[in-house]
This record gives sequence, structure tokens and C-alpha cells, in this order.
Amino acid sequence: MKKAGGHRNFGYGKQMTWAGKQALRDQYGNGHYGTVTGHAERWRRFVTWCRDERDIRDARLIDKEVVQDYGKSLEDKVDAGMSPAYAQNLLSSVNVVMQAMRSDRQIRVAPVEFVGQRSRIRTDPPAGLDQKVVCQCADQLRQNGHERVAATVEVARALGLRLKEASLLNAGVALGQVKKHGAVNITAGTKGGRGHRVDRWVPVSGRAIGYLMRAAKAQGQGRNLIPSNLTWRQWYSHVHHVWAGVRDDYGLKKIHDLRAAYACERYKQLTGSAAPVIAGRLCVDRGTDRAARQTIAQELGHARIEVVATYIGGAR
Repeated sequence: MKKAGGHRNFGYGKQMTWAGKQALRDQYGNGHYGTVTGHAERWRRFVTWCRDERDIRDARLIDKEVVQDYGKSLEDKVDAGMSPAYAQNLLSSVNVVMQAMRSDRQIRVAPVEFVGQRSRIRTDPPAGLDQKVVCQCADQLRQNGHERVAATVEVARALGLRLKEASLLNAGVALGQVKKHGAVNITAGTKGGRGHRVDRWVPVSGRAIGYLMRAAKAQGQGRNLIPSNLTWRQWYSHVHHVWAGVRDDYGLKKIHDLRAAYACERYKQLTGSAAPVIAGRLCVDRGTDRAARQTIAQELGHARIEVVATYIGGAR
């Protein structure tokens, strides 16, 4: 039974996974074993995400923004092949458990808004194709006193990295890899720990070397671009808040779009032709197209080349 609301996990126990299951049992009572078990298993995945991505171990710290961020992470998984229906179920279970714990619906989100049925093929060119514009935006961030955010944005665009990967990249080590190999091996912040199991070498151009040098200067004696006094969750929120304040002035959108811009740029380098999403059609033979997609998939850290269509468009 629920104890005082001021206690950890609203009084349902010290561990979030256990507490969620107890809240479900409290709400459904006996006779709903399958329902409780299903929600509890999906809740467990959310608890793991909270721990790994936001360092949250107490359900009292979960607000609507956290649940929305989880929805965005599921959106990425749908792009990578997860069933939209299953992703909606995952988010629905978070709604159910949090309602059971809180006894209200204040942080409920609509799953379909994040992981509804939609095309996985990009049809509009991504913002940030021109690296000079991204650099200008980064310069503005520096002028505003956000040197680490500026470096994170530049590295994300230059290497096609997710925000967490760019934030956790040790620029000093990366520069050493570039000197030796002409490329950087992305291992920190990768999804599912993939970077620790599979090499992911990303080639580095002259301009990208300059970005890495600025990033190394910004990180100073640290191991990455996240300030030592901030958690990943705090840094994540800070970056998005600061980015939102300048991006519109430069025609830019989500930071994740910079990853798609990188993919389109690499496609042009590998094939000599514009990406389908830019050209409006496939301009090379299918063999050349597939080889380019395989290379881009590896550099972006995806296991399947089909996912590349979400960045550069379809192969028709």
C-alpha cells in the first residue's frame, strides 16, 4: 500500500522498478496479473532510460518534460525500426504507472504525438546543410558566453553525432586519433552501448579538425564538453534552452537535424551526386547508392542501412 507521498517513489519503495509494480498492484488489485505484468515490464524500460540518460532514481523527480524527452527517444527508436505500436505502448505504460503513483494525470503525454504512424523516409532537406551557417550560429553562441554549447553544436554537425555523443566526446583524444588514423572512433554516449562493441570510425576533414581543436580548448582539463558541475540531464536541458534562443536567426531547427545534414553531405562526397531528399530523386545507380548508405549507416552508428532513409531520403 502507498505510504506518505513525501517518501521516495511516492512511498512505494526505494527502487523505481519495484515501486512502479507496487503502484500498479495497488491500482488494479487482484485478478489483473497480465495487465500489471505488461505495464511493469514496459515501466522497467523507462526506469532504465531514466537512470542512464537523466540520472533519475526517484519517481518524484519525473516531470512532464522528462516524459516528453522519453517520447522523443522512442521516436528515434521508431526511426531505427521499432514498431510504432510498441513505442506507443511503452509511453502509455509510463502514463499509467505515473498516474497510479501520483494519483493524478498532470504529467500525462499523448503517445501518438511522439510515435504515431508516419513515414520513415525523409522528404524535406534538413536544416544545417551549409556548415558555414552552423559555424556562424556557433560564433553567436560563443559571443553569448556559451563556448561549450557552441563546440558541441559544431562537433555534432561536423561528425554527424547525436547530442550525447558530441557532448561526451573527448576532443583531445579525438585529435590524437585524427593524427594517427585520419578519423575518430565514436564510443561514448552511443545508443545501446554499441560504440563499445563495434568500431565506429568517422572521417575528419580539415574544417572538422578546427572544430575539434576549439572543442579541446573549451573542455580544458575535462574529459568532455559537459561541465563538471552539471549532470547529463542538466546539460541536456541547458543545451536545448540555449540552442532554442539562437537557432531561428540562422534558419536552423533541431540539433538532431545537423546529423541528417552530415549524412546528406557525406552522400554527396561518396557518390558525387546530391542526396535524394535534396535532388528530389535518385541520381546514381542503385549499387552506388547502396554502398553510400552502408558507409553512412556505419558512420552514424546504425546497424541497418534502411534507417539512412530518415536522413537522406528514399532509394527510388
